[in-house]
Amino acid sequence: MKEVPTIAIGDLESVGQASLQTGPFGTQLKASDYVSDGIPVINVRNIGFGKVRKADLEFLAEGKAEKLHQHRLVAGDIVFGRKGAVERHALIDATTDGWIQGSDCLRVRVNTDRVCEKYLSYYLRTSAHQDWMQALCSFGATMASLNQDIVRRIRFPAPPLKTQRRIAAILSAYDDLIENNRRRIALLEKMAEEIYREWFVRLRFPGHEQAKFEKGVPVGWLSKKFGEFCKLKRGYDLPDDQVVPGPFPVVAATAVKTFHNQFKAEPPLITTGRSGSLGGVLITYQRAWPLNTTLYVQDCYGNSAFLIYYTLKFMGLESFNAGAGVPTLNRNHLNGIPMNVPPRAIQRAFDEQIAPIHRQIESLKASTDLATRSRDALLPRLISGKLPVDALDIRFPSSMQLE
Repeated sequence: MKEVPTIAIGDLESVGQASLQTGPFGTQLKASDYVSDGIPVINVRNIGFGKVRKADLEFLAEGKAEKLHQHRLVAGDIVFGRKGAVERHALIDATTDGWIQGSDCLRVRVNTDRVCEKYLSYYLRTSAHQDWMQALCSFGATMASLNQDIVRRIRFPAPPLKTQRRIAAILSAYDDLIENNRRRIALLEKMAEEIYREWFVRLRFPGHEQAKFEKGVPVGWLSKKFGEFCKLKRGYDLPDDQVVPGPFPVVAATAVKTFHNQFKAEPPLITTGRSGSLGGVLITYQRAWPLNTTLYVQDCYGNSAFLIYYTLKFMGLESFNAGAGVPTLNRNHLNGIPMNVPPRAIQRAFDEQIAPIHRQIESLKASTDLATRSRDALLPRLISGKLPVDALDIRFPSSMQLE
């Protein structure tokens, strides 16, 4: 295999083919400068792995943004966080062009036909680079810290531009599929939630026109307390040092934490946060181990699991905090909440509407997981040159414009 030449960002900077810019000083950008709407500012919390995290943005008025024109970002810029998550970076694209880099960020701008910025971004996502960054930035410090000198030392494989673009095109195709799947999942989830609200919040369920109502409740619906609707149980202890790798997901308060060789609950498993993080509700279609940070539905009492899932999602569980220091869900309060339970016939009709949507969601999630694993396996092989791409007939995805 032919050895791939490497180049450092500092090498590019020394010949005017790259520039580095630290974010504005505190005297240039103060907390009082932020407004409710305007030009977005990218702070360290907005930096992901190659992408900008667009939640929790802060904004500047256009006039203030103009004064910080040297900190305006353009498509192709790469932004690092200077404190904390130094292994992350964001590649600026057309949707974030013109935004402002925050005080806690550092920007690299490449201006040469020797480097494809998207290829460089993929190199920065390799575990080898991230480990190098963590080791260098954390040396002798309690919090990882990044500066221009460290960025100048970043050295990456630099095959011909055509090869870089081909590599970026292959990996972008996976990212585009993953992003498209996520958008479709979000739309399907909203569709299912809207059906729930239409049927059980607005009470426009099938046949509601002919239904009789007493005090705003359809006749035939049962008045119960939540604890009679389903049974919630505390999850199970599982210390990290007792986890044995296996096929069964270990479900924490907000997501699957890891996988174990044993399970404690049959699917569908409905969980919500018991301590630490409250409000989120998950449904898992595998045998799984609900952790002690969760409450899980141990018994549906014959009710629809989908109805229970969406009822929990719209109960505002974050407001049931009974903990002083650590947020803790007050299960006794929850169990005592009165509710009206629809007849089983309506619940079955709801299942018939919702089940196909959830099957599509699970299929898309499986496709996303497969694409993610494939991309992550290809990434180091493509970047290192172990997997040649020059002979491949590659179609450039829509997210990449052919130069």
